[in-house]
Amino acid sequence: MLMTISLLMENKPGALMRVTGLLTQRGYNIESLTVARTLDPTLSRMTIVVDVEARLRALVIKQMNRLVNVLQATDLTEVQSVVRELVLMRVRAAMESRTAILKEAEIFAARVVDSSLEGFVIEATGESEKLSEFIAVMGSYGEIEVTRSGGVAVSLEAKKLRLAPPVPRSQSETVESR
Repeated sequence: MLMTISLLMENKPGALMRVTGLLTQRGYNIESLTVARTLDPTLSRMTIVVDVEARLRALVIKQMNRLVNVLQATDLTEVQSVVRELVLMRVRAAMESRTAILKEAEIFAARVVDSSLEGFVIEATGESEKLSEFIAVMGSYGEIEVTRSGGVAVSLEAKKLRLAPPVPRSQSETVESR
């Protein structure tokens, strides 16, 4: 079953590798991964869609929350959230079918971002299933080239993040705690 995970993490080298390493070590297939800085340049938001059995989802979140640099991992699979993907598509088609292509793009709320004698570059955003259908429709008009992003997600739940930055432990505290 596909699981959507949202991670808030420190924007540091190696953070992405630790997250993907945890998933690959356990044999989970990552379907998509999207990461970018937040408004705070020291933090990043990562959205991962991964194939995990339903009974193991809570364990995956628990393991993610233990990783260095991860401040919060949240399972968005069954909570109210908005998940969107982006598709950029080059459609090469004959002049006779261009009007139909533009009408189809309008139906799917897509927009033309470039036009040439050979065809169009079209941008569409939406749910994964909608974009797959759009790609299939456009493929019927001619040769297409598709670039697709991973999903990005945001929870609609009104809960506050309770985050505290990691507190570096001094060597004297480490020695005293032993």
